[in-house]
Amino acid sequence: MRKQTAIIGVLTALAVIAGCDIVGQQKTYTPGELKLDVNERYILTPKTSPEPRINGAKVFGVRPGSPFLFTIAATGNRPLVFEAQGLPEGLTLDKQTGRITGKVQAAGTYNVKLKATNKLGVAERSLKIVVGDQIALTPPMGWNSWNCWAKNVSDKNVRSSAKAMADSGLINHGWTYINIDDTWQGSRGGQFNAIQPDRKFPDMKGLCDYIHSLGLKSGIYSTPWITSYAGYIGGSSDNEDGSWEKIEGPYDKYSKNNRMGKFTFDSNDADQWAAWGIDYLKYDWNPNDEKNTKRMADALNASGRDIVYSLSNSAPFNKAATWVKLANCWRTTGDIRDLWSKTQLPPSERQWALGVFDIWKLHERWAPFNGPGHWNDADMLVVGKVGWGSPHPTKLTPDEQYTHISLWCLWSAPLLLGCPLDQLDDFTLNLLTNDEVLALDQDPLGKMAKQIYAAGAIQVLAKDLEDGSKAVGLFNAGNEPNAVKVTWEKLGVTGKQTVRDLWRQKNIGTYENQFEAMVRPHGVVLVRINP
Repeated sequence: MRKQTAIIGVLTALAVIAGCDIVGQQKTYTPGELKLDVNERYILTPKTSPEPRINGAKVFGVRPGSPFLFTIAATGNRPLVFEAQGLPEGLTLDKQTGRITGKVQAAGTYNVKLKATNKLGVAERSLKIVVGDQIALTPPMGWNSWNCWAKNVSDKNVRSSAKAMADSGLINHGWTYINIDDTWQGSRGGQFNAIQPDRKFPDMKGLCDYIHSLGLKSGIYSTPWITSYAGYIGGSSDNEDGSWEKIEGPYDKYSKNNRMGKFTFDSNDADQWAAWGIDYLKYDWNPNDEKNTKRMADALNASGRDIVYSLSNSAPFNKAATWVKLANCWRTTGDIRDLWSKTQLPPSERQWALGVFDIWKLHERWAPFNGPGHWNDADMLVVGKVGWGSPHPTKLTPDEQYTHISLWCLWSAPLLLGCPLDQLDDFTLNLLTNDEVLALDQDPLGKMAKQIYAAGAIQVLAKDLEDGSKAVGLFNAGNEPNAVKVTWEKLGVTGKQTVRDLWRQKNIGTYENQFEAMVRPHGVVLVRINP
């Protein structure tokens, strides 16, 4: 009892220093009441300043002649007035919305100076626009329909999430993509003999136009198989015209068409997606193979539109160098669930579903293949409400959610939300709007953090950043609070270093030789270290 009292005292002292808010069920605790209870939902991210601040990516890639859309992510009291000095020929800025649009024909690197002004001040930041053969120079940030709506996805709830991404202010922190997952597909036809939407999506072009009108981007789902995992039409067929009859019933009936057909329709579908205005493709089958990956890569590149190409799921590790050449993102593991470990799942699901800690162990080996234009995808985020058709609050504890977001940002992994965006609560918004944490994910260097120390439940991950500083995650995978430290020797630095707590956006102090912090169960202390 004496030991537990001492631990609670340390945590309470840390809470008072940090000035965090504790959000429980229907009540708010003061900072001094931070308890050991793992279910306390404590908010660390400070409120957004009313003065202007420019956030999001510092580099953006586009191919010559492709449609260009970049929304300057900026916080601060509205109205804001935007400026962009040094834009390449062919691009224009809407000064009220901060959207840069147009087409650039001339390849090259353009250094643009961005400004955002309101009555309280001016924020400035540089943006590097790279016009060449590579896109997705930072990991995609957005939303995907599967983890919340699954087969219930519709035009209505996609529009609702797009509107909520704009209205909630997520767009002001760099969140961009609104992606439709499986079950949108109807039958093949139209101008390109491509997959057409079913009755749930009466006007796919109109939906894409609506998403773009908000300054966001749209995504779609497909597979090279005859049918998708959910039993909907895919990118190949045994019939030359692409015709196919849907098989109703349990999975073991229609899964016989989870295979490649004799005839393929990659170009047909890619041209249709480009005509609608699609910006992102999730291409889903297992095992991913080079032949079908390349066929769709070539079709997307020839479509005349920049479409981020994401492979799913469980890309074979022995082909990692191939995925780097052909795709922008690839799934490194099986499907995530809103749990810490798959041991919490029914035995029947443990073969294919994973918790956050399971993904952590599998994802780290992919580090050498991460970088601008090609990203290791650790699957979607399971914060907020998830449920694959019947959304419920995530089963992850608050500390596990801080660990989840911190890991994905240290890894420079794609950040794709899977919750209904019109149902976000304050705690979840706190996870998704911390610009200093998100900056790790969007760092132009694109290096994935690596483990530099491990002992039992303790792990320390370190990430090199473009400005020469280091991001460090002090993790405690155990079930009791633990002191975790990082030494300058392990980190590869010397002398006095300033340590900044990124979740609290607050300098902790100057240290020599090492830094140590108390970390909650399944929790993290995330810091940035500068000379």
